[in-house]
Amino acid sequence: MTKLLDQAIEKARALSDAEQDMIAASILEELEEDHRWDRAFAASADVLAKMAEEALAEDRAGRTLPLDPEKL
Repeated sequence: MTKLLDQAIEKARALSDAEQDMIAASILEELEEDHRWDRAFAASADVLAKMAEEALAEDRAGRTLPLDPEKL
């Protein structure tokens, strides 16, 4: 365990059970969301690669315009 995580856990130990449970639930939710994102990204790699190739083909064909931040 890192020193920073160890410090956070030490501080959390001083909190009420309800507060500790809220922190634990938040951490678990964040970790699960990261896991879901990783799975979704891995599953979409082929789609993203195809979209990137299509975008590059359009650019090579001259069907794109330079990005103008002033017009966003």
